[in-house]
Amino acid sequence: MNTTPARSIQTVILALIVVGLIALALGGYLAPISRFFINPVVSAQTWLAVRFQALQNIINSPQDLVRLRQRNSDLEAEVSRLQAEVIALKQQLSETQVLSALVDFARVQPENRYLAATVIGRDPSPFVQYVIINRGSDDGLRRGMPVVTQQGLVGRVAAVTSGAARVQLITDPASSINVRLEPSRAQAVVLGDLTGELSLDMIPQSAEVKVGDLILTSGLGGNYPSDILIGQVTGVRQIETDLFQHASVQPVVDFSKLEIVLIITNFRPVEISPLVPTSITP
Repeated sequence: MNTTPARSIQTVILALIVVGLIALALGGYLAPISRFFINPVVSAQTWLAVRFQALQNIINSPQDLVRLRQRNSDLEAEVSRLQAEVIALKQQLSETQVLSALVDFARVQPENRYLAATVIGRDPSPFVQYVIINRGSDDGLRRGMPVVTQQGLVGRVAAVTSGAARVQLITDPASSINVRLEPSRAQAVVLGDLTGELSLDMIPQSAEVKVGDLILTSGLGGNYPSDILIGQVTGVRQIETDLFQHASVQPVVDFSKLEIVLIITNFRPVEISPLVPTSITP
C-alpha cells in the first residue's frame, strides 16, 4: 500500500529535477559543467579520427599512387597527341599560305604557265647547290625550265627523270645569270658561290649602283625569261683600276626553307653558244 505513493513521489521529484536541469541549461548555467565533461570526449574523438585517417591513408596510399601514375601517363599521352595535332595544323596552315601566295604570283604573271612541285630532297654535297622536286618528264618538265617561288627566282631544271627532277639553285657555284639593275638598268651578272651566297659581277664602271637596288633577270643569254626578281644589292665595291664594279647580293628567296616551287613550263631556253664567236689562235 505504501509503495505506490513512494513511487509517485520519486516520479515527481525526477520530473522536477529534469525540468530544473532543462531550465538551467536554457539559461546557460550548465555550460561550464558541460564543457568539463564534453571537451575531453571531443578531444579523444578528434585524436582517434586523426589516427584513423592516417592509418587509412597508409592503407590506401599504394592504390592512390597507382591511380596517380596511371592518370599521369594518360595526361602525358593526351599532351603528346595534342602537340602532334598542333604541329600538323601549323604545317597545313604554312602549306596553305605558300600555295595561296603562289597562286597570287601566278595571277600577276598571266603570260606564263606554271606547274607546282614539292621539294623532296637536297644534294648533300657542300660543293653544289641542288634540290630534288617531285615532278618529272611525265609532268611535262624539260631541262632548262626556270623554277620560281612567290618571292623570286630559285633556279632552273638541270636533270629530269620520269617522276622527279633536279633543280640547280642560283646559289650553285656553276650558276651564272644575266641580270638588270633597277633603277639604273645597268647590265651585270649574278654568280653563285661555294658558300651558297650570291655576288654581282661585270657591272660597268659608269653605272650608278646603290645599296637597295633591285636585281632582275634581263633575259640575255636565253637561259631565263626577263623581269624575275633575284634580290637586292647589299654592298658595292668600286676600284678605279678595275674594269668592272662588284657588289654583294641578298637573295629574296630563303633557300633553306624551300618547300613548294613553281616551274615555268612554257619557257624554252635558247641555245646561243654556237652563235657566239670564239677567239682564233694563230
